[in-house]
Amino acid sequence: MSADGTTPADQPASAYFLEHEETPEHRVTFAVLVDNEPGVLARVTGLFSARGYNIDSLTVAATDHPEVSRITVVTKGTDAVLEQIRAQLEKLVSVRDVEDVTRDPRGLVREMALVKVRGQGPERVEALRVADIFRAKAIDTTHESFIFEITGSSDKLNAFIELMRPLGLVEASRTGALSINRGSALSVHMPEVSGM
Repeated sequence: MSADGTTPADQPASAYFLEHEETPEHRVTFAVLVDNEPGVLARVTGLFSARGYNIDSLTVAATDHPEVSRITVVTKGTDAVLEQIRAQLEKLVSVRDVEDVTRDPRGLVREMALVKVRGQGPERVEALRVADIFRAKAIDTTHESFIFEITGSSDKLNAFIELMRPLGLVEASRTGALSINRGSALSVHMPEVSGM
């Protein structure tokens, strides 16, 4: 009880002491079909930087239709932020379609890495054993080192790299995520693409 006879519950609450409900963040992969023209990638990445969104991974390349490129972007945020990102992407002039591959049950996301490991003796044997378990392929080998090529989910690549760290990891180079949907249908809608 305070000096004026009121209890803390009777007094107005301060904004400094309001409890904030923590909203969980999710990591998602967006597949963005865009016109294959100069400046499109700058507009997409500019949207993220202007609004303070972080990009965890970004890959871009032409599709089987030369006039269309596919941007695969991995980002994270609350449901509201991710919906806002999607809506903002769809408003860009050169964007044809945006697909949230992570939330699609048919979605398939993979990444590739090249991992260089230095090792001799027991560490060398163990590195080969771990690579075999992860189905990583040795694409270069010397008496002192290996370079492994590994494909899979980001979690699989992270686990492989962490296991290689005590065995002599030198460096890792990763492609970033690529995505596609299972089944015979197109992964994303391609309106007005010639030859379809």
